[in-house]
Amino acid sequence: MSANAATRLLQHYVDNFRRLPWRAPPGSPAPDPYAVWLSEVMLQQTTVAAVTPRFLRFIERWPTVEALAAAPQAEVLQEWAGLGYYARARNLIACARNVTELGGFPRDEAGLRALPGIGAYTAAAIAAIAFGADATPVDTNVERVVARLRALADKSDVRAAAEAMFPTGRAGDFAQAMMDLGSSICRPKSPFCGQCPLASDCRAFALGTPEAFPAPKVRKARPQRHGLAYWIERNGCIWLVRRPAKGLLGGMAALPGPDWQDQPCTIASTICVRHVFTHFVLDLAVVPKAEPEGEGWWQPIDFLGEAGLPTLYRKAVEAVLEQRIALAA
Repeated sequence: MSANAATRLLQHYVDNFRRLPWRAPPGSPAPDPYAVWLSEVMLQQTTVAAVTPRFLRFIERWPTVEALAAAPQAEVLQEWAGLGYYARARNLIACARNVTELGGFPRDEAGLRALPGIGAYTAAAIAAIAFGADATPVDTNVERVVARLRALADKSDVRAAAEAMFPTGRAGDFAQAMMDLGSSICRPKSPFCGQCPLASDCRAFALGTPEAFPAPKVRKARPQRHGLAYWIERNGCIWLVRRPAKGLLGGMAALPGPDWQDQPCTIASTICVRHVFTHFVLDLAVVPKAEPEGEGWWQPIDFLGEAGLPTLYRKAVEAVLEQRIALAA
């Protein structure tokens, strides 16, 4: 990218940057690395709109990395409920405790990558945005902008091209400028090329086929799995358990039930909810049961919102309660 193009993009960012609670305005002192790290972890596979109110709740409850490190894991997992990809929450706790032991976040990519749950992109983002390092964070938005600027169909060519584009000394602002451009203008579908400050430098725009870059990933059909959840109710409460610490939804509150399987359940149920995970689709049947199963607790139905149920089990609970209302009508 030419110096002139980089200057135009940075000026566009100054004029149009998104005001987000974890950001500092361009030209201001760098934001708290704790806020940058927390937001980047939350934003993995989750939209800005969904993350913003949850980020604010986290920061209010645990305003420093030391406060988060001291929090009980169950409380953090409960607060994370609904954000999905729950391994992120477990790594969040481990990372906060590690950072506290170190006395603060490492300032370089190598040190950041050594922390639990921090990969190449997150390390580069924290280094560039929080510490002003000359790092190159490439998320899906940056990847799309670079691929279109250089008309790169193969995503494997993007990183080297991105590294050549990032100017020294302003990697944080430049990364966020690229992210905002990809989010608001250089969108996956129907990009607003007429509003783009880089249109005159964009090879994909010159070809008239911006949506062709990068080449779309061929999606594989997700396998189908099946599960069973027990609805155990007594005195206005339902029996909840905590899933094993390791594995999918690890450590989260849940309705009890056997392990999920590839074959359909043989127990008939009038309630079945479908949930799409990253690598498979689950059909979860909900059936009544008389006695508690496994180690757990009685959760008042009127206070289920405080249980921290992940989306799958929240769907199951809502389906049962909706059916109850329909039958009573």
